[in-house]
Amino acid sequence: MARDGIRLGADIGGTFTDVVLDVGADRYSTKVLTTYSAPEDAIIEGMHRVCAKAGITPDQIGQIIHGTTLATNALIERRGAKTALITTQGFRDVIEMRTESRFEQYDLNLTLPEPLLPRNRRYTVAERMDAQGNVLIPLDRAEVEALADDLAAAGYDSVAVGLLHSYVNDAHERMVAEVLAEKLPGVMVSISSQVSPQMREYERFNTTIANAYIKPLMKSYLGRLKGRLATEGADCPVFLMHSGGGIIDIDTAADFPVRLVESGPAGGAVFAADIAARHGLDKVLSFDMGGTTAKICLIKNRAPKTARVFEVARTYRFKKGSGMPISIPVIDMVEIGAGGGSLAHVDLMGQIRVGPESAGSEPGPACYGRGGDKPAVTDADLVLGKLDPDNFAGGTIPLYPDRSRAALTAHLGDRLDMDPVEAAWGLAEVVDENMANAARVHAVENGEDLSEYTMIAFGGAAPLHAARLCEKLGIDRCLIPQGAGVGSAIGFLRAPFSFEANRSVFMKIGAFDPDRVKALFAEMEEEAQGFVRSCDAKADILTEHKVYMRYSGQGWEIPVPLTPEQAHAPDAATFLRLFEEDYAKLFGRSVDGMEAEITVWSVNATTPLPPVDPAADVADAGQPAATGQRELFDAALGRADTAAIYPRAGMQPGSHADGPALITEDETTVVVPSSRRARALSDGTIDLNVKGA
Repeated sequence: MARDGIRLGADIGGTFTDVVLDVGADRYSTKVLTTYSAPEDAIIEGMHRVCAKAGITPDQIGQIIHGTTLATNALIERRGAKTALITTQGFRDVIEMRTESRFEQYDLNLTLPEPLLPRNRRYTVAERMDAQGNVLIPLDRAEVEALADDLAAAGYDSVAVGLLHSYVNDAHERMVAEVLAEKLPGVMVSISSQVSPQMREYERFNTTIANAYIKPLMKSYLGRLKGRLATEGADCPVFLMHSGGGIIDIDTAADFPVRLVESGPAGGAVFAADIAARHGLDKVLSFDMGGTTAKICLIKNRAPKTARVFEVARTYRFKKGSGMPISIPVIDMVEIGAGGGSLAHVDLMGQIRVGPESAGSEPGPACYGRGGDKPAVTDADLVLGKLDPDNFAGGTIPLYPDRSRAALTAHLGDRLDMDPVEAAWGLAEVVDENMANAARVHAVENGEDLSEYTMIAFGGAAPLHAARLCEKLGIDRCLIPQGAGVGSAIGFLRAPFSFEANRSVFMKIGAFDPDRVKALFAEMEEEAQGFVRSCDAKADILTEHKVYMRYSGQGWEIPVPLTPEQAHAPDAATFLRLFEEDYAKLFGRSVDGMEAEITVWSVNATTPLPPVDPAADVADAGQPAATGQRELFDAALGRADTAAIYPRAGMQPGSHADGPALITEDETTVVVPSSRRARALSDGTIDLNVKGA
């Protein structure tokens, strides 16, 4: 019998599947190696482990919230369904032409990423809408019926429909969907006016194709997962974390799986925002490092920065513009191939390179002893003394230091005349500098000074690297919360139910139409609130309004938040003032004499965030007794020192440990270098700060 207050969060990552169980105020967690062939197996195993720890049975779980990398991986690995695109005649090659921008300006051999669908899977119909939604060329139903017969003969599993200017008038897309439903009842259909009703054809078409491409895979997986959970006793509501930082029901997730592409990292950002609220922090750099990737996100005033477009599967050294654009609401973060499983090699110039290739969980880093023979970040961490080979993942996964040293020697040391420790130091410094550089660039692009920020680090590998990253970025303070090793899964349990509706309606401030704006916001509020009601029919719902504005002639917009009063009583002068204020904050000044315009309108419906208990001040409780010691390499000093070992459970509120030190727990280890002091706060968070600060 399910109980209120018992909730389970499950996050499938590239290496580990993290499972967290909340039983009232008590929390239980575990990490299981991800099972690629049947991802639900790892969730089931993790569920039984945490239920055993809590002394409950799966049938007592009242709610399950899930996030997964399966959608992302399917796009990266190009293993989705056999998919066709139907588009307007003359626009068949939009997804191949892209925006024609060069993401690497001076590379003479630049190769653009292949489109998700080859040209022979892209079909056209003779129809045309103008930018105001007026019909220029009517769509002939007979032509669509004939095309449906061709698609049936070709054996497609899924069809994406993206017609020109359908975000203004979706009549033709709806006709195509109706015909396909009649003629191809077993084929899944995604239409752009539902998936991403926004301007810019390349991004909209690509997003719709991505949704169609992964829809059969995700619908099948979510159905299997729900069935397996019920069979194992957990026959309770299952919800999915979406990329915008909220929760949607499983049916919506199955229809719009593209919204799950960044679900795991979004949970991490929600987790960091919750910790920031508890500690009264207004400026936070969220640092999430797992087994495959590292994610960096700016959080201001308890709210992660959001965006409307992001890229998946960047193919060119993770450069912006080299990936697959997905146009959906998303938490804005930088993601780089720098996780515990990221592999290192020496390039043609004799330099150590790390990632984006990852060992994952199969075979995993060399030290796992599962067949991997290339050095990964985890191998370097082990050789540098950051990890205990006998107590990794709570002792469930033995590590083999000799295999790490052999891999480091074979692939790095022999090439660069280094011993294993020096090779490990080089590997770690490269990966840390990659992450630091990504954080610097992200901060500059958003007009922020990281020296004013506090880092919140989580994920299995982040506490191993956070202090060194702070040294490189000039950040004095870093918080490592309890449950850091499974932070994203905890974030799932802290996230609100939410859904964001977007519309592209072009409007110059000089032609501002208040009545049309009111109707537009009302329509989007109804849509967004309807999705939230499908998850929780009795919940209170808050609405957040936003417009995206630019000066005429500019290529991209900036988001301008509105209060509900400003949205419900729209006024051109108010919109312009808010835009100019936000523009000046971002770019240093506004532009006199240029007309402003609105391109996209947004309403996010969300349930209220629960109140947080502020972390209390604690008095100094001295330094606890160490339980052991081992050699720990300090990258800033270039040498190894003897580090004291403290179990995290023994760090009582107010107690401190001066570096070099290691604070150990089942799911991760906090590395405290010589430059830092670690202090336990009232909620169990470890506060890493500069000594003497």
